[in-house]
Amino acid sequence: MALFRVPCSFPSTLPSSFPKLLTPVPSFSISCSSKSTPNQLKNDDDRNTDNPKEPKRLSEQSSWETKDSEGKDYLYRLGQEADNMNIAVGAKAGVIDDLFTGNFLGKDSDIVFDYRQKVTRSFEYLQGDYYIAPAFLDKVACHIVKNYLAHILNVKVPLILGVWGGKGQGKTFQTELIFQAMGIVPVIMSAGELESEWAGEPGKLIRERYRTASQVVQNQGKMSCLMINDIDAGLGRFGNTQMTVNNQIVVGTLMNLSDNPTRVSVGQDWRESDITNRVPIIVTGNDFSTLYAPLIRDGRMEKFYWQPTQEDIVNIVHRMYEKDGISRDEVVSIVEIFPNQALDFYGALRSRTYDRSISKWVEDIGGVEKLGNKLLRRRKDEELPVFTPPEQTVEALLESGYSLLREQQLITETKLSKEYMKNMDD
Repeated sequence: MALFRVPCSFPSTLPSSFPKLLTPVPSFSISCSSKSTPNQLKNDDDRNTDNPKEPKRLSEQSSWETKDSEGKDYLYRLGQEADNMNIAVGAKAGVIDDLFTGNFLGKDSDIVFDYRQKVTRSFEYLQGDYYIAPAFLDKVACHIVKNYLAHILNVKVPLILGVWGGKGQGKTFQTELIFQAMGIVPVIMSAGELESEWAGEPGKLIRERYRTASQVVQNQGKMSCLMINDIDAGLGRFGNTQMTVNNQIVVGTLMNLSDNPTRVSVGQDWRESDITNRVPIIVTGNDFSTLYAPLIRDGRMEKFYWQPTQEDIVNIVHRMYEKDGISRDEVVSIVEIFPNQALDFYGALRSRTYDRSISKWVEDIGGVEKLGNKLLRRRKDEELPVFTPPEQTVEALLESGYSLLREQQLITETKLSKEYMKNMDD
């Protein structure tokens, strides 16, 4: 940097004609960059003169102000989206600005990824040795593998697998066991999420969940899928059930996903990030004849009717009772005594045997009057009485089974609604 000093006083010899009413000139400094040249200064002056209204950029390296082919920057495209659902934008290298992805934050410090993954399902609670029916495993595993290999297969692969069958046959549980065995991180939805007070929200939610499953594949390197439980409860038509706008939008969304599984948008305009990985969709239900016919056609949905055989039921129930010391022959006798029952019947049968032990435990803590204080308002150092599980025997299981049968018969035979409303037709 060059520094020039202007003297604060004139020389002592002045012309006689020079006015004498002069005040001392204060000193000041003039600085300039040593790297600046006259040509550079001239170019800067010319540029400011030619385009005086050109806005100053925040940084030459910032990608926020980078224009696309239409001359629109990144902020404009974000603001143009409906609800700004661009959840894929975080502090990730190559997405926003490399300035914020230095080594001190890590190369991929995606601040919203942990929150986005809350919709995924883990299966730590599935502890133990469970039985997976071979036919069920083959169908689900084949569907998942076919969808991940769809880009190299010269066949039309349906995106949706519809698993349907009787109530309580273990469709969801068997599927979750397969997910755990294959190391799949699924995104789970229920029929209760297929309706909303806002038109279009359920369809948008399905697209967001589908994109989340795609992000699991891209960011975690794990297989994922979208699973919707009891879809006919949310989309099926029963009797005079009214069809809503959201039902139509959800059906249309699933049909569009089946036809375009790698192009999914949640905003108004298509973006480059709308290109997603193809992930399979698995839905469960009881009666798919209540669904919209074009949705369940063969090109979009592959159907699988799940009806466990006698061998499947025995193997599943035996694994359930194995830790209680019940032999396989005893399980066969229990299944033969209670035929034509769903799989959840045998689980409820075992659960009913705990009732007496739980009643005795309540008495040990002081009765039902003190139950709330003991369970919720006890001191930290105060421990609850030890609960002793009942010893399972075939006799206790049969007693519980007959009790459940009586309840089933009462429901089917005693139809109080008809008794209450018999005069409504008059």
